[in-house]
Amino acid sequence: MHVRQAANVLELLEYFARRQRPATLAEISDDLGWPRSSTHNLVGTLVDAGFLYEPQVRRAYYPTRRWLLLAQDVADGEPLPESLHELAVAIARATGETTAIGAAAGTHASLLDVVESTHAVRFFARVGDRIPIHASSLGRALLVQATPAERKALYRKLGFERYSDTTPLSPDAVELALREADARGYHQSDSEFLPDLAGVSLPLPFPARRLAVVVAGPVSRCLSRRAEIAQAMREAIAGFEASAS
Repeated sequence: MHVRQAANVLELLEYFARRQRPATLAEISDDLGWPRSSTHNLVGTLVDAGFLYEPQVRRAYYPTRRWLLLAQDVADGEPLPESLHELAVAIARATGETTAIGAAAGTHASLLDVVESTHAVRFFARVGDRIPIHASSLGRALLVQATPAERKALYRKLGFERYSDTTPLSPDAVELALREADARGYHQSDSEFLPDLAGVSLPLPFPARRLAVVVAGPVSRCLSRRAEIAQAMREAIAGFEASAS
């Protein structure tokens, strides 16, 4: 389901994040390809609600700090501990590859924290990016934490879209991948969703929340190193557990 009005609000916020300066109605309309009337209505609504203001009267608009304060209140309600970010940093440093922490979001895995590799050629990811839960090592490291009944219910919602020749296309294929990962000791992927991307994932031992960590990078650099990367991840997680106990 795609609600256009909600998507426009998010697109506008991302627009200002990129622009980093006020914009007139005409600039917003032209840059985003929106009709002038729709732009006027959306901006007017956000101004009335206190989310946009005019730094220079009747010339241009910019977001107020209300967005930041609301986001902070939301984050405070269920924060991701700083120690998990430190874990992601440690894994990225040990492996040299982009590292992310994710959680299930319906039929996808959503990235909650990202530490990018310093390599010029790397996995580019942002907090909030979503990955199909069946077509990624991160997704399966989350799926394995669900009960068989929960997974069965989720499979009924999945379209099992094919993204490449290596994408699992059925519940049986995903369940087989979970069993293979259990025997191997880690979850892995090879271009299942994004071309030329290899990933390694492990569930995270975090009470009351189902989280997982993924390390991903180009196939040319990571495919043959997956066992090595998994070992570095396990060592970092063991250190995390020891410091938390």
